[in-house]
Amino acid sequence: MTLLPPGTTWSGSHDFGARGLARPTTVDEVRALVGAEPRLRALGSRHSFTDLADTAGLLVSLEALDGGPELVGETGDRVRLPAGMRYGELAVWLHERGRALANLASLPHISVAGAVATGTHGSGTANGSLATSVTAVELVDGRGELVRLEAGDPDFAGAVVALGALGIVTHLELSTEAAYDVVQVVHEGLAWPALLERVEEVLGLAYSVSIFTRRTEESPTVWVKSRADAGAAPRVPGATAATAQCHMIAGIDPTLTTPQLGEPGPWHERLPHFRLGFQPSRGAELQSEYLLPLDRAREALTAVRDLGPEIADRLLVAEVRTVAGDDLWLSGSYGPGPSVALHFTWHLDPTGVRGLLPRLEERLLPLGARPHWGKLFAAGPSVLAPLYPRWDDFRALVSRFDPERRFTNDWLARTLDLGE
Repeated sequence: MTLLPPGTTWSGSHDFGARGLARPTTVDEVRALVGAEPRLRALGSRHSFTDLADTAGLLVSLEALDGGPELVGETGDRVRLPAGMRYGELAVWLHERGRALANLASLPHISVAGAVATGTHGSGTANGSLATSVTAVELVDGRGELVRLEAGDPDFAGAVVALGALGIVTHLELSTEAAYDVVQVVHEGLAWPALLERVEEVLGLAYSVSIFTRRTEESPTVWVKSRADAGAAPRVPGATAATAQCHMIAGIDPTLTTPQLGEPGPWHERLPHFRLGFQPSRGAELQSEYLLPLDRAREALTAVRDLGPEIADRLLVAEVRTVAGDDLWLSGSYGPGPSVALHFTWHLDPTGVRGLLPRLEERLLPLGARPHWGKLFAAGPSVLAPLYPRWDDFRALVSRFDPERRFTNDWLARTLDLGE
């Protein structure tokens, strides 16, 4: 199999140090690679911002894996798909067949397996992360064996948000529902004091709500995405609906974002913030995100705003959104109640951002904040472990699935203390 250069992450934030990139076309080729390589890692769409997916050995991309998606189940209420498929491609395929996913992330460009493995999410107080739609995982473990885990199996909840530590995921099954339309409206002019007074109410106004802000002195904008079958789109008290298309980052063409002016459209053309086929966000950037209990949202926002002068020069935009609770062991929204997610899109300034993160985490982690695994954070295992009740169970699961630590890398070693 011809090896390709490993390349960089999507944003240019990390140059991969692997000795090469393999693109197997069959599951048997994946199994052969695992049997032959002492160190390897699955590589998704390169949308993580660190060395999370890197390895001293071989990177394995599933983009060329044979076969496409197929509806399964008596009513087509599930879809089985190759792990390297991207959400935007899957969404179009599903919509053509009258099916939909419950939610999508900001970017439709990301691979399904990579997004699931890192706990990536969209928004909505009643909407779980993308990983919560998974009903089955098929992976090649550290012994080269093909393993299938289904919802209800004892190890399933530990194998979904698994950071690539258990093996190379080849296929996933996701739950689907009937296709639906969404209306998106951006609201402007909401004063910060009014938002802080009822931030939980604002975040729960519609199916999916995101609050964007660029500076502590600026009024935030509220992006409201409502299902058309839920009736009239809600108003945001104290704000007015925008009359022109917006981009959340200053100076970027707003036509790159999904339609916002109240016209109903297919779910996959409204739930993401960015349009498929165009560069999302700014591209050359870094990102961080922290998820904490929704009832700490006001406290967390106040703490972050107190750092405004330190953050301002490095920040492109911040986003506030919500995620429903789940039972997936390493999920940032693990637990019975919803979480609020505080997201930061930074200038591509690794030294400056890494210097700021400890100050940010001093304020957020005591509130129960967990970092998004695919983005930048500073906390190590001694700080992170108490935030995840199934931390030790996951580490034991890794030892069973990958006893020779073929899939362990520097990131897993320093973040989860997964040594050889």
